[in-house]
Amino acid sequence: MNAVVAEELSYQFPRAAQAAIERVCWQIEAGSVTLIVGPSGAGKTTLLRCLNGLVPHFHGGRFAGCVMVLGHDTRDASPRDLATDVGFVFQDPEAQVIADRVEDEIVFGMENLGVDRRTMRVRLEETLDLLGIHHLRNRETATLSGGERQRVAIAAAVATRPNLLVLDEPTSQLDPLAAHDVLAAVRRLNDDLGMTVVIAEHRLDRVLPFSERIGVLDRGRFSEGAVQEMLDRLDDVPPLVELARALGWRPTPLTVQQARRRLDLPALATTPPRPSPAPGPELIRLEGVGHRYDGTPALRDVSLAGHAGEVIALIGRNGSGKTTLLKHLNGLLRPASGRVLLDGVDIARRPVHELAREVGYVPQNPTAILHQETLADELRFTLRAQDRKADNAPLLAALGIAAHRDRHPLDLSGGERQRAALAAIAIAEPRVLLLDEPTRGLPGRDKAALARFVRDYTEAGRLVIVATHDVEFIATVADRVIMLADGEVIADDTPQRTLAGSLTFATQMNRLFGGEVLTIADALATIGRMDLTIG
Repeated sequence: MNAVVAEELSYQFPRAAQAAIERVCWQIEAGSVTLIVGPSGAGKTTLLRCLNGLVPHFHGGRFAGCVMVLGHDTRDASPRDLATDVGFVFQDPEAQVIADRVEDEIVFGMENLGVDRRTMRVRLEETLDLLGIHHLRNRETATLSGGERQRVAIAAAVATRPNLLVLDEPTSQLDPLAAHDVLAAVRRLNDDLGMTVVIAEHRLDRVLPFSERIGVLDRGRFSEGAVQEMLDRLDDVPPLVELARALGWRPTPLTVQQARRRLDLPALATTPPRPSPAPGPELIRLEGVGHRYDGTPALRDVSLAGHAGEVIALIGRNGSGKTTLLKHLNGLLRPASGRVLLDGVDIARRPVHELAREVGYVPQNPTAILHQETLADELRFTLRAQDRKADNAPLLAALGIAAHRDRHPLDLSGGERQRAALAAIAIAEPRVLLLDEPTRGLPGRDKAALARFVRDYTEAGRLVIVATHDVEFIATVADRVIMLADGEVIADDTPQRTLAGSLTFATQMNRLFGGEVLTIADALATIGRMDLTIG
């Protein structure tokens, strides 16, 4: 039995020059897990919105073909009609969470569907436990971190007990442990309740092990098949799959445990750390900074310094204080105690608009800073505001978004919008660049381009500080890794010493090889140096 049948499905947005998806033919078996992949702007979100009726009922545009979802023709059934059967988690949880309190957000969908109060209470408690967010139930949603908000959005969708659960980048803002827990919960819903699951995700290593089918979208064209078959067609794959290709492993291992059985590894000696450039002059410093939200400590006596030429990564579980720390560096938040110094001068003496010339900040939610009619206008706006001139073509090309310079930022995909926001800030070349979850919505190819951009940016004597949960990105780009827990700095060291052996933040290659191996390049170099048995 099929939960979804799409026949010759095509869709074009009202202002678009070409179709977002074209002639998609697709069947989803009830009770299955399907992973949707493809580059930024390929049409993944558009395809998912066809499953809950937002396309075409909300977005308008030109719709052709047919989509049957659990027996409903989406041309006739509205999103409200489909809400009983289809749970949907958007790519952007900031736009989805609307209630003031977490508990109210989770029950909101059930109230709209007319679920009786006794059932609602039971589902609420079960969902809080399933997603591990019982401690958040009485929190105001405005005080949640990005990752906490993402878990609440997933909980609200799961609480309605849909037959079809559609997740658009559900782990994009989650720390690795939270992502593991959320996906384990999704897997349990599939195993125990037979819930059909469709997931669009760029971090394939998290979802591949329990996916049954993969659908690939590229420039609106769709293909679909079994996991092992489709992996051979993908250019953008996790490090483990890349290693398997290099070693000729068939079938491709999908987990570190499967790969270990193919690789007879001796204990690895500690390898010398990769050389880091000598730090340049100090640019920014925090001295004993503390901050509270409604009496709750968010930063506790934080002291650290950043130097010209450095890339610093901030890591820590959701709600550990990473975003709060970044907002102190550019004056959006003022410390309750301690001080922040730029070039040795307390930034409290400088207005935020003046500080923005020196310290640029790209937030988790790029939409918050994109307000112009086109991407090119965004960059011109930044330059006018700072009385500067610059050619935007090299920057847009470096970030892979030159083709979108005349498009409205809100018409871009999530990953494209993320890079558009970065371009809008970086065009003014602030000496300190703060990036909050910059790899959100980016496939591997675009992350590699972002890593090159970041390294080039710091080579000009600037400082980049990145708050991220993306350990694979950190391993390729960071000079230092600072770990936060409950608002305190608990580690400040090289990526090798911070990530290697971590139960939470180790990369795929480190979990397989151990030692100080972090990246696919490290792994292949290790294999080349040692006499390893490869199955």
